[in-house]
Amino acid sequence: MSNSTFSDEPATAPLATLLLGHGAGAPMDSSFMTLLAQSLAQHGVHVLRFEFPYMQARRVDGRKRPPNPMPALQAHLRELCEGLDAPFFVGGKSMGGRVASMSAGELGARGFICFGYPFHPPSKPEKNRIAHLQQLTCPGLILQGTRDPLGKPEEVASYPLDSSLQLHWLNSGDHDFKPLKASGQTQQQLIEEAAERAADFCRQNA
Repeated sequence: MSNSTFSDEPATAPLATLLLGHGAGAPMDSSFMTLLAQSLAQHGVHVLRFEFPYMQARRVDGRKRPPNPMPALQAHLRELCEGLDAPFFVGGKSMGGRVASMSAGELGARGFICFGYPFHPPSKPEKNRIAHLQQLTCPGLILQGTRDPLGKPEEVASYPLDSSLQLHWLNSGDHDFKPLKASGQTQQQLIEEAAERAADFCRQNA
């Protein structure tokens, strides 16, 4: 364990380990990441939250930086996977999930889990990020809010994704799984729903 990782452990023997990366703008101890990791642990998953190099640097001096180039993000995830006991999965929120989905097959992971996948940049639906999702080399699960501006149901339905990719829609959730008040649900409830589904995915593929 280092100062760039944090462990959330279940009360009983874990069914698997999940390396969980953060999104582009928030660290591993954001409220979303903390709620998600704790809920996953309650469902039997050992969660190792981690930070990419640019976020580690921000923690040192407080300066905001853009994410490292994708090859550097993937290399960091690769280093963290070395020596991990099987079965393990890789995943993350938004950008962290994208990195995991692009790397899982080569890392020996049993699968990848994306919590709010950035199917395209904000307001640029024509620039999709789905090439690697059209032919998967390991199981994958994407948990997506139905109001996510980076990939709504009608957009995702038009993508030629691998038929084995699992998609679970969180009713009324945005990119941070925050629902409309009119839905009668809370962000925590949607996070718990996502965590339960992710734990089931780990159980099926461990």
